[in-house]
Amino acid sequence: MKAPADLDRERPVLIAGPTASGKSALAMEIAARDGGVIVNADALQVYDNWRILSARPSAADEAALPHRLFGHVGRFTPYSTGHWLRDIAPLLTGGERPIIVGGTGLYFTALTEGLAEIPETPPAIRAEADRIRGDEGLDPMLADLDSETLARIDRQNPMRVQRAWEVWRATGRPLSAWQDDTPPPLLPLHAAQPLLVDAPRDWLNDRIARRFDAMLAEGALDEAQANLDGWDPALPSSRAIGAPELIAHLRGELTLDAAREAATVATRQYAKRQRTWFRARMKKWRTLNVMEK
Repeated sequence: MKAPADLDRERPVLIAGPTASGKSALAMEIAARDGGVIVNADALQVYDNWRILSARPSAADEAALPHRLFGHVGRFTPYSTGHWLRDIAPLLTGGERPIIVGGTGLYFTALTEGLAEIPETPPAIRAEADRIRGDEGLDPMLADLDSETLARIDRQNPMRVQRAWEVWRATGRPLSAWQDDTPPPLLPLHAAQPLLVDAPRDWLNDRIARRFDAMLAEGALDEAQANLDGWDPALPSSRAIGAPELIAHLRGELTLDAAREAATVATRQYAKRQRTWFRARMKKWRTLNVMEK
């Protein structure tokens, strides 16, 4: 997959795609060829405690080309899509053309379509939601949501369901109503050059397995060991794919082979959800197939 030769060197570039599809390499190719600053749009790569396991750019990559919003948030710091929008806003007018790359669809949607200004969830309601999800699953929360919200959210994504339930519980208004009051976007899609990386399932699954093995070789287990003290699965920073499995191994609950297999399966499932979401929500984006030379 090569960077399109017809990109405008002035307009921002958006690069979305499933995990392990080669988005970061594409962003670096465009930045090296045309200039610009690479900006993170991945909800796990914002955290400073996961470089290897979240597939953040290496220190060498960051030294070679300008990168922003990677690893700039502490492990225990709350960070939402709203925080990300506030962080990226000055980078859209800072002089250097942004090349915004990542796999978090909600970030791109908020950037190009706007984000409802929903009040923060009170800690007590967040704790209640965590308990329900942990003890009873998603069904009780789904049962409380209105039909319009149910039609808009990914019901297979536990955190999206929980977020919708928390909004309803905290504000008394459904998430769909808040979304209908969304302000104008920071970067309308027509003002950018949106690229969607697509990859065949078998190709991607094989790459995911090989990449996780490479992560283990690079020290992912040591990275997990550094997160063992104070580990809290409810923290957003603890949701790095593969982190719970490696933590379970370090606690003696899984063999390393079993943790590796479970992490690989979880990553494949995550990639499947991403591809489904992107294809449904990003029909106006320019698709780049990794198999095309």
